[in-house]
Amino acid sequence: MSKKPDPEMIDDENPEWTDEDFKRSVPFSGLPASLREKLRSIKGGRGPQKTPTKERITIRLSPDVVESFRATGSGWQARVDVALKDWLKTHPLP
Repeated sequence: MSKKPDPEMIDDENPEWTDEDFKRSVPFSGLPASLREKLRSIKGGRGPQKTPTKERITIRLSPDVVESFRATGSGWQARVDVALKDWLKTHPLP
C-alpha cells in the first residue's frame, strides 16, 4: 500500500520520485568526471565579491616568471601581487 502525499506538500516543479526514477538514477561516482568536477565547484564555490578589492586586468609576463609562480601552487596570482607591491616599495614610479 503506497502512502499518498500531503496535498499541501506537492511541488509541481519538483515532483516526488517514482520507482522508475530511482531505477534510472546513477550514483555520483557514476557520473562523468567533468560533470562531477563541475558539481563540486558549484557546491563549494564562492560567488562574486560584493565589493571587489582588486581590479581584473590582462597582463603579459615572461613564461619563466609565470611558470615559477604557478609552481608555488594555488594562490600564485596573489603572490604575484605581493611581489609587485614589495618591488614598488623600493622602486618608486615617476
